[in-house]
Amino acid sequence: DRLEQGGRLTVHFAEGASPAQSNGQPLSPVYETDDLAVFEKPPGLPVHPSLRHPLDTLANSAAAYYQQRGQAMAFRPIYRLDRDTSGLLLTAKHRQAAYELIQSVEKEYAAILCGRLPMDRPDGTGQIELPIGRVSDSLILREVSPTGKPAITRYRILAQNDRYTWVSLRLLTGRTHQIRVHFAHLGYPLAGDTLYGSDQTHIRRQALHCKTVRFRLPFIGTPVLLDSPYPADMQALLAGQGFCP
Repeated sequence: DRLEQGGRLTVHFAEGASPAQSNGQPLSPVYETDDLAVFEKPPGLPVHPSLRHPLDTLANSAAAYYQQRGQAMAFRPIYRLDRDTSGLLLTAKHRQAAYELIQSVEKEYAAILCGRLPMDRPDGTGQIELPIGRVSDSLILREVSPTGKPAITRYRILAQNDRYTWVSLRLLTGRTHQIRVHFAHLGYPLAGDTLYGSDQTHIRRQALHCKTVRFRLPFIGTPVLLDSPYPADMQALLAGQGFCP
């Protein structure tokens, strides 16, 4: 049809409902538009359903939220967070939004490492470039391996003592368990990360939090910056070491 001057064309990106079933525990987004939603993922909550977690996931909770509103919404995470990693998770509501968000998203994590990480530069910054691959006899474990895929982690030391180092992190690549593997390989595993050699004396899961997310709104290009408060367990650990989050 010919579009006349002054006319309006509206495009609807129709997709089916999320395959996740509702588990009756809706989780509302902390930021939302017609194209995307950002959720605050608590620790202990997987992102996607699996055989061991068919209903107790973020996808289920998002489905419950939209069902309450009478909406059928696709669930398309732009990146994934491990089950025990907390923080901001950016999701798209349709494929075109997902494509645009992948091009612009930047994340900053916060972590607490065991031990005093050496300060190689006066400003406390550093970069780890070590390839990561799957441990041959495990479906879950990853390790630094010469046959692995390239992995780059940038960090900045925020505070430290002889027991712990609090760092801010940016990933230039997105390998499974990248932060956890890189620092464990250097001898500074994340506090609470029993999978990679730490203990749970002061925290019951890996001390890793997706703190900030930057992206541009699809179709508009307006920049958005969101910041997430530290969860209670990481706040308690930081405060117990005299660090001020």
